[in-house]
Amino acid sequence: MKLFLTTLFFASQLFASLDSMTSFDADFVQSITDEENKTINYNGHIVASKPQNARWSYFKPIKKEVYINDFEATIVEPEIEQVIVRRIESNFDFFKIISKAKKSTQNSYTAHYKDTQFTIKMNGELIDSISYKDEFENKITILFKNQKQNQPVSKTLFNPVYPLSFDIIRD
Repeated sequence: MKLFLTTLFFASQLFASLDSMTSFDADFVQSITDEENKTINYNGHIVASKPQNARWSYFKPIKKEVYINDFEATIVEPEIEQVIVRRIESNFDFFKIISKAKKSTQNSYTAHYKDTQFTIKMNGELIDSISYKDEFENKITILFKNQKQNQPVSKTLFNPVYPLSFDIIRD
């Protein structure tokens, strides 16, 4: 789950020319392929803005909202009427990681965080995809469509919304 949240932060802090993006808005397909070559796809939408705000809305195969504010992630799972609130490493700064990403080919950059290597594919100034291997050797690829960047974003989008009747778990 820690790497999942790390991925959420990394992807939510996307960049245009690697360090100038202030916001990002896109539809996405996240594919997870295991060692046996079995793949599961998640479809959704992300809205993110500096410094560390993101909202990942998953639509398929399950509905889920993931809110990231400062150093806390809130995961709202309506199908099981549950909310998970987690603290995230306070010394984690994705913009520093992005600013240190190195160009590997004409449209590809590589960034390292801890023991993970991320590959970022670009199309002009837009991010097409991010891929990496997680701690279970699953290949994760996030493809973006309908990308918008540096657009005004209301901070209220990043406030978690859920019914008070949901169970709340604090990690």
